Amino acid sequence: MKSYDIINMQSFIQIAHHDDLVNPRSSILLSNGKKIVLFRLPTISTDRTKKNEYLQWTYYAMEAECPHAGGPMSESKIDIEDSSYIASCPWHAYDFNLDTGESKFGIKACLFPIHVTDDGNILLCLDSENITMTSYTPITEKIKFKHEPRHDVEIINQDTTLTEYCAAILQTSDPEKKIEMTTQLFTTFVKQSSTDFPMIIGDIRAPEEPQRSSDQVRMAPDKMTNTGKAGTLKSRIAMLHALANIEQWAIDLAIDICIRFSSFETNSKPPVTLPQTFYHDWLKVANDEAKHFSLLRSRLEELGSYFGALPVHHGLWDSARMTAHDLRARISIIALVHEARGLDVNPRTIDKFRGAQDHETVEILKVIHNDEITHVTTGHRWLSWICEQEGTDPIQVFRDNVQKYFRGAVKGPFNIEARRSAGMVESYYKNLNTPNQPSKMHVIAGG
Repeated sequence: MKSYDIINMQSFIQIAHHDDLVNPRSSILLSNGKKIVLFRLPTISTDRTKKNEYLQWTYYAMEAECPHAGGPMSESKIDIEDSSYIASCPWHAYDFNLDTGESKFGIKACLFPIHVTDDGNILLCLDSENITMTSYTPITEKIKFKHEPRHDVEIINQDTTLTEYCAAILQTSDPEKKIEMTTQLFTTFVKQSSTDFPMIIGDIRAPEEPQRSSDQVRMAPDKMTNTGKAGTLKSRIAMLHALANIEQWAIDLAIDICIRFSSFETNSKPPVTLPQTFYHDWLKVANDEAKHFSLLRSRLEELGSYFGALPVHHGLWDSARMTAHDLRARISIIALVHEARGLDVNPRTIDKFRGAQDHETVEILKVIHNDEITHVTTGHRWLSWICEQEGTDPIQVFRDNVQKYFRGAVKGPFNIEARRSAGMVESYYKNLNTPNQPSKMHVIAGG
């Protein structure tokens, strides 16, 4: 846990106990009217020789409104730069270092020191007395369930391993059950990671392919009908259906990376296994994808259709199959080609729905776009981590893998700003030509 100089603090407010905090973000209202957002994030660098379980997590508290224009920092995008977490406002992308409060735009956010006692109590430190906490509210993900979670998906017990549960998610063909199981797994993993008995990773093998409902019509990607430009209701439904299909596969891809590469070791001496934070990050991606699928599925129903009404393709899983033998290749192709391509096309897709005055869908797509920046960040972070252990160049490793395993052209226009914010500078993808370019193959965007 990061240390603070709290000698001059006049007041301490107990927020909660470490073991009771599960959500990555919480909202705090103080008696003086001040609103604060509390972040619970995996510690970037932990001294594993220390046995204090609380060192696995770091807590940050900042004012809930962006000092630039009052944007909601509870909905901020979180990235890592120079071993510090950066929170970016969802309105105008003003970024703030959670260690210092400083922004590259020259303004500064108000931070509040957090102290964790030896017995795990989380204390908010203030410089004023006679202030109390009026309310504490965990911020939940905006997942839309069709019904209350069912008992038949609650198979987690104290002996369930991560890979066992991942296999169960991949083997269900019911999209609603997949959403429920994925969100439950992430919540359980995060909660157990903060105890003396974190979830055991396990060694169950990944299924050959995720299950799908037999009533879904499957087509090759290059045989899919053009979805149009969102000018008509039929076109908007087709576009949303295609996006929902990608998001369902994205759930499986994030889950699959946790189970398929659970025994991964770096090519270093000595070899290094994947840390718990690797699984946390990819389960968070899976949880996001479940949220995205639920939002798109619900929107389809609001427009008079449903998921499964149109044909779907399995193009993303074709890429997963080609990279099933190597974690470096999997991250390169899925996270840093397909997901990154989503960053390129999302703004244009949002503009199409905005032009059609479909503001409800615009808000959904904006949520998805902001989350996908963090997903590319996750891919970049873990490819860089592997390369750091192995003494290799992540940019060259990425380009080599694209040359070997990507079937298609990596071409613009690129969303350079979004890619750069996710860690992908232009040297990753500039002038990247691939030899495997079928005449009718395209990059499948999204995830």
